[in-house]
Amino acid sequence: MAAADTPRPFRVLGIQQVALGGTDKQRMKTLWVDLLGLAQTGSFQSARENVDEDILSLGKGAFQVEVDLMQPLDMDKKPAVHVPALNHIGLWIDDLPRAVQWLSARGVRLAPGGIRPGAAGHDIAFLHPRSSAEFPIAGEGVLIELVQAPVDVIAALG
Repeated sequence: MAAADTPRPFRVLGIQQVALGGTDKQRMKTLWVDLLGLAQTGSFQSARENVDEDILSLGKGAFQVEVDLMQPLDMDKKPAVHVPALNHIGLWIDDLPRAVQWLSARGVRLAPGGIRPGAAGHDIAFLHPRSSAEFPIAGEGVLIELVQAPVDVIAALG
């Protein structure tokens, strides 16, 4: 079914995050925290996702954007959060379940894991960077995180 056949039942409201991967978070923090002045607002570790992540922020309120600095817990395991260095972008979505259902029905490949809680506490789902025979539409090399926007972000950006 073509994208124009039915109205899209969700809206992309803005950029929620940019995730950067490397082999040494401390080196990345020298630039992003010490020199550029972003504030660290959290951290997250997940063996399942092979990630040790520091969550930084810029801006305020609904206009706040995360810059996530990630390194793998184990350099020899997958996923390799440091390859590529620009790991993924996150987009605020006003209705994540409807977005996932609608996109999937139109041939968009979702990454394994479905909708789940993310590092910052919002529900998330990922669009796969590569298409497949079954799902011919994907991020064309970019991992895209869809993030359920909270009510205040929807009100400010919607």
